[in-house]
Amino acid sequence: MRQRVLVLGGSRSGKSHFAESLFADAAQADYLATAPPHPADAEWVERVRVHRERRGDRWRTLETGDAASVLESDGPAVLVESVTAWLARAMDECGCWTADEKPGELDSRVARLDAAWSATSRFAVAVSDEVGLGIVPDTASGRRFRDTLGLLNQRLAAIADEVHLVVAGVPLQLR
Repeated sequence: MRQRVLVLGGSRSGKSHFAESLFADAAQADYLATAPPHPADAEWVERVRVHRERRGDRWRTLETGDAASVLESDGPAVLVESVTAWLARAMDECGCWTADEKPGELDSRVARLDAAWSATSRFAVAVSDEVGLGIVPDTASGRRFRDTLGLLNQRLAAIADEVHLVVAGVPLQLR
């Protein structure tokens, strides 16, 4: 029985559309939007509108960076969109992009997400970017983001019942 599904892919690979298709039989589902709102960015606002319109009324949108709390709570099936946005937000909140970093805070958040993913009672699908196939970032913080996301993806995949890689709109089941 599948409980946790990890969907990986590059930007515009079709991973989100595939992940949403895994909820075809769900009468109700939670959509966990992990990115912070960007109301001044018209392109971002349009992307959010298109995603919501595509999902329809049976989806309840939860906008929070506290993905662990959602996974720890009871509720319907949940789509975590996305681990990539969650990590960027967590790194921002922890001061990882600047010299103001709170020591150990990011590791603590990653460990909590990992534990919540492992213990969730919900059918859960997490979407994440496979950033290891791209170029090497030219900044230390960019390399840290790439490395942390790669390691987090490995941790989530190790616990997942299914793992898919979406390339050019084609989902490939890895496990």
